[in-house]
Amino acid sequence: MKRRGLLAAVLMSMGIVLVGQPSRIVGYWLTEEGQSQIEISRGDDGQFYGRIVWLEEPLDDDGLPKRDDENPDRSLRSRPLAGLEILEGFSYDQEKGEWSGGTIYDPENGRTYSAYMRLDGTNTLRMRGYVMGMRFLGRSTYWERERNKRE
Repeated sequence: MKRRGLLAAVLMSMGIVLVGQPSRIVGYWLTEEGQSQIEISRGDDGQFYGRIVWLEEPLDDDGLPKRDDENPDRSLRSRPLAGLEILEGFSYDQEKGEWSGGTIYDPENGRTYSAYMRLDGTNTLRMRGYVMGMRFLGRSTYWERERNKRE
């Protein structure tokens, strides 16, 4: 009888761990260069999204909030970088242990790339953007977890 209780407890705790896996990336992340902080959250659709919540240099040379001035869509160039969603549509792939199927937007060049993310430990997020559906044609960057939103 005790064995069944122990087995049930182990199986239940495994289920809790598996359910919690996808949300491990939720939180604040400092980009590799330390120039911005990204908040990753889970949307109502169950997918993961990320937006810029802090910029080291939030103002341009004229003292105005930095804008998305490299966007290929001219109508979007006036939107501020602070608050801009740069990650969208990621889902957790249990077999691969990664978040994939999403895109990352690079406001420095105005390009959007297919991307996937993996945790290296608990506090380092490896982000890889790639082109033409070929993961080997891309670039990786590493973000560090932060406890709180920067002010």
